[in-house]
Amino acid sequence: MPGLQHPVTPDGRYFVVRGRLWRMSDPDLAAQDKERLVKQLMNARRAVKDARAAIDLNAETVAHRLVDEAKRRLGERGPVWWKDGAPDFNRHAVKNTPYAEWYAGLRRRPSGHRDACGEMPAP
Repeated sequence: MPGLQHPVTPDGRYFVVRGRLWRMSDPDLAAQDKERLVKQLMNARRAVKDARAAIDLNAETVAHRLVDEAKRRLGERGPVWWKDGAPDFNRHAVKNTPYAEWYAGLRRRPSGHRDACGEMPAP
């Protein structure tokens, strides 16, 4: 995944930030749809920031709803996009999930060890 600076689980379902799993977008989304949804998400996040700066609680509530809607359409929240029945570990501490051993192995590698794409390689 170009530009991603965080390790991605070997199955491509999550990326890890500060020891926590975050669900990836649905890889089956058409590139054009994903691009449109990411723009909507970024606009909604800016709206949250602007509403907070203006101390406008109603606008902030609406903006948070727009963020949630975009993330659901991207597959990052709501029903999982994979079809094998595996549980969702979104927002879980990686150490408390089946990915714990994989992640521990990454942490033992030198910090600069990345693959040709700039990502942390899968074990």
